[in-house]
Amino acid sequence: MAELMLFRQDADGRDVELPGSTVALEVELQRRVEAGLEEMLGIRFLASEYATGPWHRGRIDTLGLDENGSPVVIEFKKGSDSSGVLSQAVSYLSWLQSAHHEFEALVRKVLGAEAAESVDWRRPRMVCIAAGFSHHDRVAVQRLPERIDLVRYRVFEGGLLSLLLVDSSPGSLTAASSRRHRERDANVGSAPTAPVTFSAAGVGHVPACLRDLYTELDDALTAWGEVEVAPLRHYIAYRRLVNVASVIFRPKHEAILVYLRLDPDSIELEEGFSRDMRGIGHLGTGDVEVRLVSPADLEKAAPLIRRAFEAA
Repeated sequence: MAELMLFRQDADGRDVELPGSTVALEVELQRRVEAGLEEMLGIRFLASEYATGPWHRGRIDTLGLDENGSPVVIEFKKGSDSSGVLSQAVSYLSWLQSAHHEFEALVRKVLGAEAAESVDWRRPRMVCIAAGFSHHDRVAVQRLPERIDLVRYRVFEGGLLSLLLVDSSPGSLTAASSRRHRERDANVGSAPTAPVTFSAAGVGHVPACLRDLYTELDDALTAWGEVEVAPLRHYIAYRRLVNVASVIFRPKHEAILVYLRLDPDSIELEEGFSRDMRGIGHLGTGDVEVRLVSPADLEKAAPLIRRAFEAA
């Protein structure tokens, strides 16, 4: 299993490892993560200790909506006995699948009508956060049809908290959720300049004029270790714990737009190639837009892609 190690320099300039530990109380971890939920995991907070009713008989530690519009159940375990957290999360996902209207009402109340209308039920997500996971947990995640992230935490002196994605399963689309999403798409008109809309077939719908360039881009975006490639309604997300890059096709202009999770103030922007998207509404997530029309553009974008993934 991957191990995160932190070091600090002592007075003699030598690197000294910081010992990691776990929290004394589960609620301490839960409140810490909830306070920084969007920054840490790209998830907007909806509710804490949410009751699932008499049939499911439980309380979900944290409910949220991620940056791609997917409902999220988060369960915490302070120690390494993680079997309970995984089974609880699967049980609560069963509740979530039967409570679409209740969940959307909660989203509407907390985040507003626009967020409620954009909930993507095709692939709800579970995030299990614990001090450690067994080999059996990781095998189970790969066998289950649900979308699950196993995240290990450690706390360090100085108030540092680390979250490390140790395993992830992209899950599979359910027929009912896919049908509902197609019906929603059918009710949305598309302008001539609208981006390509993806179905469950995903990347098979890449415009022919952009396939060669996208193949090279995909290679560049997946060259940095484990990356989940998730075809969504209007874009393809490349994610770890959060979206690192979002890809949108503009076939009319024979261009690919890539939105990277970078601080625009940290890079030198170039007119016609890259721009600051803060405060500008756009599909996908990320504050830096890069416009690709040729392999030369992709080569120029490579350092930005590397920086985005190194920071993720």
